[in-house]
Amino acid sequence: MAEGWAKALKKDSLCVYSAGIEPHGLNPFAVSVMAEVGIDISNQESIHVDQLMHLKFDWVVTVCEHAERHCPLFPGSSRVIHQPFDDPPQLVKTANNETEVYDCYRRVRDEIREYINTMPESLKIS
Repeated sequence: MAEGWAKALKKDSLCVYSAGIEPHGLNPFAVSVMAEVGIDISNQESIHVDQLMHLKFDWVVTVCEHAERHCPLFPGSSRVIHQPFDDPPQLVKTANNETEVYDCYRRVRDEIREYINTMPESLKIS
């Protein structure tokens, strides 16, 4: 969802890549809640972070606790910051119905949007 927001909201000021420590594929709930706000992430790829190690980044932003603990060091002078968000697949483990599942995804989607809206300015002061 972060990649989708960044590409939709900050395409003129950010060059965005997204990868995971343990990629799990696109989550259909994430695809659905992003479509609700007019952003199609269905063509995004779930790739492993090792596939990006040849690139030089100014910033690496981790968004989950697991990634913060296990993010590899990137070559060059990449600055790594952590901006935690709840992990929707973990949140929905206690959901009682589909409405609660979607509510979890929507809440995290909206929190990510708020954060992306602060970029790149927020990166400069971190």
